[in-house]
Amino acid sequence: MHEGVHSLHLRKRIYEKKEPYPHPDKFKRTIDNSIIFVGIFAQLMTIPQIIKIWFEKNATGVSIFPWIAYLIYAIFFLFYGLVHREKQIIIIYILWILLNLIIVIGILIYG
Repeated sequence: MHEGVHSLHLRKRIYEKKEPYPHPDKFKRTIDNSIIFVGIFAQLMTIPQIIKIWFEKNATGVSIFPWIAYLIYAIFFLFYGLVHREKQIIIIYILWILLNLIIVIGILIYG
């Protein structure tokens, strides 16, 4: 069954004239493989917010609504990654969900 689905996926990519994956072009393959590092680097920008909330025990001025929206957004993208079996998307959005939960819980406790 798995091979049939894979074959169907390959035929679909050919029919719709999509680029192959992994891409034969080294540059595009490098971009495909580096996306997980970019996603993790972007998450490092939330660390100052986590430090402020959890170590200083201060969530004043931090609105919960954007962080809940980011959490919902991350859940949808995790679901997308699971449906399409995209390892990079799954890893990145699991981490985003964890960071957003840490912030939302901190806002509820210290806000």
